[in-house]
Amino acid sequence: MDTAYKRIVVVGGGAAGWMAATALATALPASTVELVESEEIGIVGVGEATFPSIRNFHRLVGIDEADFLRATNGTFKLGIEFRDWRVRGENYFHTFGDFGELTGPDALWGHFRRLGDAGLGMLGEQCLPSVMASQGRFQGLASEENKAFNYAYHFDAGLYAGFLRTLALKRGVRRTEGRIVEVVRRADGGVAGLKLADGRELAGELFIDCSGFAALLLGRTLDEPFVDFSHWLPVDRAWAVPSESSGSELTPYTRATALEAGWAWRIPLRNRIGNGHVFASRYIDEERARAQLLRQLDGPALAEPRLLRFTTGHRQRSWVHNVVGLGLASGFLEPLESTSIYLIQSGLGHLIPQLQRGTAMPKAEVGNYNAIMARQFERIRDFIILHYCLTARRDGELWRTMASMELPATLAFKLHAWRQAGVLHQYQWEGFDAHSWLAIHAGMGHWPERADPELAHMPREEALQALRQRREAIAAVVAAMPPHDAYLRRMLAR
Repeated sequence: MDTAYKRIVVVGGGAAGWMAATALATALPASTVELVESEEIGIVGVGEATFPSIRNFHRLVGIDEADFLRATNGTFKLGIEFRDWRVRGENYFHTFGDFGELTGPDALWGHFRRLGDAGLGMLGEQCLPSVMASQGRFQGLASEENKAFNYAYHFDAGLYAGFLRTLALKRGVRRTEGRIVEVVRRADGGVAGLKLADGRELAGELFIDCSGFAALLLGRTLDEPFVDFSHWLPVDRAWAVPSESSGSELTPYTRATALEAGWAWRIPLRNRIGNGHVFASRYIDEERARAQLLRQLDGPALAEPRLLRFTTGHRQRSWVHNVVGLGLASGFLEPLESTSIYLIQSGLGHLIPQLQRGTAMPKAEVGNYNAIMARQFERIRDFIILHYCLTARRDGELWRTMASMELPATLAFKLHAWRQAGVLHQYQWEGFDAHSWLAIHAGMGHWPERADPELAHMPREEALQALRQRREAIAAVVAAMPPHDAYLRRMLAR
């Protein structure tokens, strides 16, 4: 496959850099791909939970699932359990499944709500992976074409970068070790090359900025403005620490527990647990937040907690001149729904087809890329805000503020459509489909103000029987599945 860019330089390693290098080398074999990274500069490397799209990335670049899981201490992820988000003591799941029909006279959730039958349990019991998660069970998919649910992974981000590096080098990627001390500019404002501390110079035609929060090219060099989302998402710190498993269950889901001024994550790997506390420093001091995290651990900490500081938002443009930002260099959204790697993959998914055309990119195409990426950040921002704005908690300043703040117009419209008419409105370039939005609405007890009259055309007993049968069928299927850890052991022993 020919391309207008014969020499592509990826700046920075970590998951973003090595994902980019692997994908570019696979899709553009006629181009030279070089990645420059420095062992002197650490990587963030705490994002251990993912979104199902990562499985598409693995298929496209030819990664075997079992090999990947072995190399990264990986486990399966069916979704996220939210604890204490609406009120203390209440839990619900957002998993990668569906709730049947969402609209019209057969809308499953509409009949569930209309009937109000306590014997049906929670709406989540009508969703296969939610029941799997609640019982700690897992079964692989027999067919990608006829899948009844989707899944993602938990893994060690540092090991994942190393796994991809090995693969990328086999695909012909050149790795250069060195610290960048100067960025050489072109006459038109773009980047011509990089100077390293030892005097070497690297030239390139296209540069992929994967330099993390530093945003060496997109931010420091090109000074691309940052669109700040902290008005709506005020969390700006995270403590992260691994801990011993201590015999705790190897759950096939991430856990997000709401705390005083933020939330704590729990991510199970085969050899340890990944933990973190994302919080708003305006509402709690760092040491108090650290102490709250340590109280959440299942077992002894394996290291000292590490503090990360960030601002939620994104660069106004991700593609400027001949520089494309990916990962933290292009923006950051708190990891509540594990979307960081998804945004890297999405950027690559929109970038690579452009490069495969074999011609220099016209301004219109670059502008379209930037518009898509900006919209994706906005759509995911709205989905994350949804978790906060529906809360009934008033036991902390963060929760009181989030429940009463003015929402982005795009989210306010969605909430109006749902409350007034039960419509799960979807924009273009959504990160999460209508089933995911329904899972949050239902989990938070947030229902439309009135039912669609069309639902009444189905007799109550008929609707009740249909819901009972679906619930019972799902329960029977899950009962026949092995525990998550047993499935993993059997799979990795092959």
